[in-house]
Amino acid sequence: MKQSVQDKGTLLLALVAGLSINGTFSAVFSSIVPFSIFPIISLLLAAYCLHQRYQNRTMPVGLPGLAAAFFILGVLLYSTVVRAEYPDIGSNFLPAVLSVVMVFWIGFRLRSRKDDITE
Repeated sequence: MKQSVQDKGTLLLALVAGLSINGTFSAVFSSIVPFSIFPIISLLLAAYCLHQRYQNRTMPVGLPGLAAAFFILGVLLYSTVVRAEYPDIGSNFLPAVLSVVMVFWIGFRLRSRKDDITE
């Protein structure tokens, strides 16, 4: 049970890191999105926590792929939200569709991983 909670924490940190890296990039390099220091702070904290987890714990089989998927999902979700808020950047159709595809793929992988653990 404890390993499952740690795995969920790693996946949540990967999602936050994805959101933060896109937020930092948008805040620093986009003139349309207003600057904020908070995405930079959250990116540094999420990257530090992920690095500590990587150094101190062994990752079970399949978790690095899921963490990468959660990271990409965070990048896509932030892009979708920002493009909906600031339509001058462009359409949010492609990031929204890719986000939905990623959610279904992650759900499929989590379900198959749970089935593998119970066997």
